[in-house]
Amino acid sequence: MRDDVGPNKRRGTLIAIGGAEEKSRDPKILAEFVQICGGPDAKIAIIPTASRLSDTGTRYEKTFKDLGAAKAKSLPYEHRRDCKKEEWLKVLEACTGVFLTGGNQLRLSTTLGGTIVAKTLRRRHQQEGLHVAGTSAGAAILSEHMIAFGDEGSTPRADMVTLAPGLGLTSRLIIDQHFRQRDRLGRLLTALAYNPAAFGIGLDEDTAAFIGPDDVLEVHGSGALTIVDPKDVEYTSMDSSHRDDPVCVIGLRLHVLTERCTFDLSTREARLPVTTSNAS
Repeated sequence: MRDDVGPNKRRGTLIAIGGAEEKSRDPKILAEFVQICGGPDAKIAIIPTASRLSDTGTRYEKTFKDLGAAKAKSLPYEHRRDCKKEEWLKVLEACTGVFLTGGNQLRLSTTLGGTIVAKTLRRRHQQEGLHVAGTSAGAAILSEHMIAFGDEGSTPRADMVTLAPGLGLTSRLIIDQHFRQRDRLGRLLTALAYNPAAFGIGLDEDTAAFIGPDDVLEVHGSGALTIVDPKDVEYTSMDSSHRDDPVCVIGLRLHVLTERCTFDLSTREARLPVTTSNAS
């Protein structure tokens, strides 16, 4: 089932990036984002709130302009009161794409959560076709349930991960980033063991999930994307596990997808890229 869009409403593309995306030599992911946002007509708003580096927003401004975007404007929300700035809200209302940078996802959620900025992003993404991308922390906050922090390791363990509310641009996914590089399979499995409803998405660095309004996810980038499908989970021991205990989960289905592979969130089918050899 799709997220609710409703009649005469057009949902934008959601792009979750695993962090450390290539920005200079061959920035395929960022270039594809610019094209989706309109190419030479693209107007991109950058929200660098997760980062504590003062030049993060301006660096992405230059990157997107170098990639051909008509406009790229950084909106450096530092305090919740900044979310009421009329000039910046006008930029959010006029842009064709929004990019949330990496850093600390709790800094994002505590600054933007419940504000008119968050409400504008949800409304415009769901109803007006606004394309929204996030890298690293910016990817984690895209979903309704956000991984705030957690421990490394491949085995799920009780209390291994802490969840917090995200922006709610999708209720279908729980997103984790820097996945293989930081050994985060265990914390994603733990998040799903709490309530096996959403898909788990683990993004390697320089790897992105482009999720269109048709609910088809396509992989772009040099790494892999791990999808954990909890639909057939028969049992989880989360309710009886004590702190640091390993958690038993039976019935999970896992896919590892690479460049141009797709996954249909409605039919739960993973597919290879369409080529001349497998098109028939």
